[in-house]
Amino acid sequence: MINEDIRDREVRVIGPDGAQLGVLSIQNALRLAEEHRLDLVKIVPNAQPPVCKLMDYDKHRFEQSKREKEMRKNQKVITLKEVQLSATIEENDIQTKLKSAVKFLSAGDKVKVTIRFRGRQIAHSEIGLKVMEDFAQRTEEIATVERRPMLEGRHMIMILAPKAEKASKAERSAKPSGEAPGAAAAQQ
Repeated sequence: MINEDIRDREVRVIGPDGAQLGVLSIQNALRLAEEHRLDLVKIVPNAQPPVCKLMDYDKHRFEQSKREKEMRKNQKVITLKEVQLSATIEENDIQTKLKSAVKFLSAGDKVKVTIRFRGRQIAHSEIGLKVMEDFAQRTEEIATVERRPMLEGRHMIMILAPKAEKASKAERSAKPSGEAPGAAAAQQ
């Protein structure tokens, strides 16, 4: 609520510089806002008496929208990509699917690895589990297993997430101290 929309009798007024001006009647507060050529904006409506601030409301809204745009721009949207395998997959097919998964993980996306068991294959789900574990082992350098392989009906599902770059951050923090990155690893 701003200016004449405020219906309280008394309000606690905060000046444009952040200094408290005290509890004033709404008429005095509006007159003060008009003298400073600013708006009287209610910022804490539930307080007793409500707290209002003298500010340029349009400028405040503009800056707030700029901050929100900047935050949206800096957000990283993680999508879930899918790679489908089979229990009887051959080596060349695994290599092809592995290249796709590595490409997705390098881009920062999560990868959902699925195996669909057809017909009597469901009786030997341990074969599918071996394929999943082999796939996870091949991607362990760039991915972590976020969700272990689980059988859901006729599908076995595993989710891989890209590894966080904690190691590279640790190396960066080791460099300013004068030690080489390998020296810290040798001590452990």
